[in-house]
Amino acid sequence: MQPNRAQLNTKDILEKDFKTAMRGYNQEEVDGFLDIVIQDYEAFGKEIDRLKQEVERLKKSSESQVKTRSSNTVPQVNYDVLKRLSNLEKAVFGNKYANAES
Repeated sequence: MQPNRAQLNTKDILEKDFKTAMRGYNQEEVDGFLDIVIQDYEAFGKEIDRLKQEVERLKKSSESQVKTRSSNTVPQVNYDVLKRLSNLEKAVFGNKYANAES
């Protein structure tokens, strides 16, 4: 058995026959309960599929955002910071200092 894998599917549950005994369980009650288990299996399967799709969508979205940020924002921010620093040097020390550093 693989970890995190269900051992039964809805068909297995539906087709399961239990032997009857002298003091056995009420067959209709067992069948009703197994019907509920089948519905839960189906609901869990649908939810797992939906969550897998959501994970893939978020991975793709995250990857595209990282690519966009790394290619567009960083050089622009660095250039912007350097320009502001140059203007600040000019304001504080005058044009003579800013030109000497260039």
